[in-house]
Amino acid sequence: MAPNRLLLILGCALLPLVLIALMMGPVFISPASLLHALLQALGGTGEGRVTSQDGLILFSIRFPRVLLAGLVGVCLAVCGTAMQGLFRNPLADPSLIGVSSGASAGASLMIVLGGGALLEGGQFAGLSVVALGAFAGGFLAVILVYRLATSSTGTSVATMLLAGIAISALAGALNSLLSFVADDEMLRRISLWQMGSLDAANWPRVWIAAAAVAVVMLLLPREGAALNAFLLGESEARHLGIAVDAVKRRLILMTAMAIGISVAVAGTISFVGLIVPHIIRLLIGPDHRYLIPASALAGAMLLIVADAFARVVVAPAELPAGILTALLGTPFFLSLLAQKRRVGEG
Repeated sequence: MAPNRLLLILGCALLPLVLIALMMGPVFISPASLLHALLQALGGTGEGRVTSQDGLILFSIRFPRVLLAGLVGVCLAVCGTAMQGLFRNPLADPSLIGVSSGASAGASLMIVLGGGALLEGGQFAGLSVVALGAFAGGFLAVILVYRLATSSTGTSVATMLLAGIAISALAGALNSLLSFVADDEMLRRISLWQMGSLDAANWPRVWIAAAAVAVVMLLLPREGAALNAFLLGESEARHLGIAVDAVKRRLILMTAMAIGISVAVAGTISFVGLIVPHIIRLLIGPDHRYLIPASALAGAMLLIVADAFARVVVAPAELPAGILTALLGTPFFLSLLAQKRRVGEG
């Protein structure tokens, strides 16, 4: 498929998906009510927007939740694209550099140390202390991985992969230790956080995620040519004039920032960064100039759809969106492994 055509299709499909997601939930909002509320918001006063139940649900709950789902989906998908290009492996995702496991350990530490009073009290810019702990844990894990993989001769991708596995294992052990010492309420909070959910969406979190997306989508497409050169190998990229170590450093820092914020505002949501770039690559090829924006649109759509179904599949309760993405991603991941095995045997 032509890349421009796919970008056009994804761009045109995003808005209808957003409108459908706004209607879905324990309380279904009809298209007529949705249209009336949107027109009222565009042309009415602030008081008029909150007079109806549908208006309250839309502007206080669903709008920030749908927007946050789209923004987190963008972060996860484009960072997955960057990691697959950096490691030259379609099975790579941001968790390989330890950011997801480090963020999970940071959140668990805040839950266990803080207890109920701290969880309900401390807030900064719309984020709880648990979310701030998750961001700090993810960023610290990435810094450790980067320092372990960097020497006087440069940054080794293979060493970075091994260091990421080691740091992820260490963070997993810390998570297990914290779960062991936690009481029942803390253990439930840890479990729900690790499942990934958007039920805590609010406008401050939307603005924080939007800032992360703005930075990533402003800077990462500029690395498209470098990522294309990386597909040939690091030596070839250097011969083409690419500052390999500088590009690695920028990609790692952008991924740490974007994934850390994503985990802080939505918990651990897996497989979006794995399956979305791979599907887009199968459709339009490996050119990162088109792969990055197409993955951003597809990632937003995937998480918006997953969160919409999470709100209705076990209504009136809500299923964490991370469970749905894992249920979708696991069979896809296994199919990738089977495909690579068949290619190897052939």
